Amino acid sequence: MAARASLNLLKFLANDLQGGMVLVGTRDAVIALQTDARMVSRFTPFEVPRWRESEAFRRLLAASERILPLRLPSDLAQREIAQHVLAVSGGLTGEISRILNAAAELAIGRAHESITLEHLKDVASTSMR
Repeated sequence: MAARASLNLLKFLANDLQGGMVLVGTRDAVIALQTDARMVSRFTPFEVPRWRESEAFRRLLAASERILPLRLPSDLAQREIAQHVLAVSGGLTGEISRILNAAAELAIGRAHESITLEHLKDVASTSMR
């Protein structure tokens, strides 16, 4: 029942706003949309690939570093850090963000002003418990 209400709300918003909409969700969201023929015709599924080791991934890390509330550079794009973040995040953008935010909080809590590989490893070991 909640899924049907959500689909109805999305249809209402699409009609009312008369603009483009982008929906983000899991495979379950795609399946839910496919239960309504009108929704299928309005939205084309597009799967965002997982990150892999690349220059683009290092740019993502560098951009993330610029928005973290730390006074000193962390050099997150360096190879060892990038490989670690990629390995523990599974290449998922949301998980990468969660890891970097948690590492920044840990660094601040330890009176550091940058993220180190040790902070990242500590975050990974804490989240695996």
